[in-house]
Amino acid sequence: MMTTAPTKAPSLIRLLDPEVLADPYQLYQSLRDEAPVMWDPYLHAWVVTRYADVADVLTRFKADRTPTPAKLAELGMEQLAPVAQVMVRQMLFLDPPQHGRVRGLAAAAFTPRRIAALRGHIQEITDSLIDAVIDDGGMEVMDTLANPLPAIVTAEMLGVPTEDHELLKNWSSDFAEMLGNFQHNPGRVAGVLRSVEQMTEYFQAAVRNEATHPTDGLIGALCAAEIDGDSLSEDEIVANVVVTMVGGQETTTNLIGNGLLTLLRHRDQFEELIDDPSGLSAAIEELLRFESPSQHTARIAPDAVEIAGQPIPAGQAVIAVMGSANRDPSKFTDPGRLDLHRAPNRHLAFGWAGHFCFGAPLARMEAQAAFGTVLARLPGLELEPGPIRWRPNLGLRGLASLNVRWSL
Repeated sequence: MMTTAPTKAPSLIRLLDPEVLADPYQLYQSLRDEAPVMWDPYLHAWVVTRYADVADVLTRFKADRTPTPAKLAELGMEQLAPVAQVMVRQMLFLDPPQHGRVRGLAAAAFTPRRIAALRGHIQEITDSLIDAVIDDGGMEVMDTLANPLPAIVTAEMLGVPTEDHELLKNWSSDFAEMLGNFQHNPGRVAGVLRSVEQMTEYFQAAVRNEATHPTDGLIGALCAAEIDGDSLSEDEIVANVVVTMVGGQETTTNLIGNGLLTLLRHRDQFEELIDDPSGLSAAIEELLRFESPSQHTARIAPDAVEIAGQPIPAGQAVIAVMGSANRDPSKFTDPGRLDLHRAPNRHLAFGWAGHFCFGAPLARMEAQAAFGTVLARLPGLELEPGPIRWRPNLGLRGLASLNVRWSL
C-alpha cells in the first residue's frame, strides 16, 4: 500500500487519512489560503488549488504525461509497459495536434444524436434496477444502482453484450485506482496489469468482430469514423474505448453516490427538489461542484512558467485540484453551502478547455435518470445509521457503500 505522509504534512497524500478523506475541503482551504502553488514532496509535483490557477493549468499545460514503455524500462519499471502502451494513445493524455486528430475522429462517432438515442433506454435500465429492490424498503446504493447503471449503459453504448457489464466494471475499478492514486500503489500492480491485458484482448476482439458482424455501438462507429481519409488504428480504438469506458463509469458512479449522499445530508433542499423536480438539471450541476467525482488531474509545464508568482521549471508535473477550485470563494459565493439554484455555476468538475470531459452529456443524462427515479419512487428516503465509507482514492472521490431506506 501507499505510504502516507505524516498527519500534518502539506501534501495531497493526506487525502488517504480517513478524517481528511471524509472531508477534504478543510485541507483544500488551508492550501488555497497558505500555499496555493505548493511543491508536494510525496507526489513530486506542484499542487495548484485556486480556481483561476486551476483553469489556467487545464488550459495551457501539457496533458502528455504518461511515460513511454522505453522510459519505464530506463526506470526499471518494465512491468508497467502494457499500461503505458494503452495510456499513450488515449486522448486524455494527448496534446495537439494528436489530441485534435483523435478527439475529432472520436467525436464523429460519439455524436449527440447517439447519446440522445440512449435516453429512453437509460430510464428503462434505472427503473429495472429500482424494481428489483423497491419492495425491500432499503438498498445499498453503490451495488444496487450507482455501479450497475453506468456499467450497463456503457456496454449498450459500446455495442458489447450487456451481460458483460460486471466484467467491465471490475476492469474499470482496477484502472481507476491506478489513475486516481498516481500509480503509487505497488500492491495493486499485478491486478491492474491483469485487467489491462484482459481489457485489451476483449476490445481487440470486439474491434475485429466489426469486420464481419458490424454493430451499431460506439466501437463500430469508431471503426467507421473517417475525416479526410484519416481513421483510427486498432490500437487507438482500443485505447480510447478503454478511457471512455473507465471515465464514463467512474464519473457517473461517483456522481450518483456522492450526489445522493449530499442530498440526504441537506434535507430541506432534498424535500424542495421532490416537490419541484423541474430544478433537477441545475441541482446536478451543484452536486458536481459540491462533491466533484474527479478531484484533480495532472499536467506538465510546457516551458518555464509562473503560476501566481511561483516559478515552475519546464517539464515538471502540476496537479490541478478541481475539487478545491470548485470551493474557491473568489469564484463561488459561500462555496461551502449547497445551493441547488446556484447560478452561474461554472464548475470544473468535468475539466476545462480542450480536455473537457468527452462523456459529460452522458453522465448528466444518467444522473437525471437516477436522481429523478429516486425522487419519484422512493418516498421517505433517508440514510441508514452508521458510518459513511469513502473509497481510498487520491483523485477519484466516491463512496465504498451507501445504505438507505424508504417507506413501504
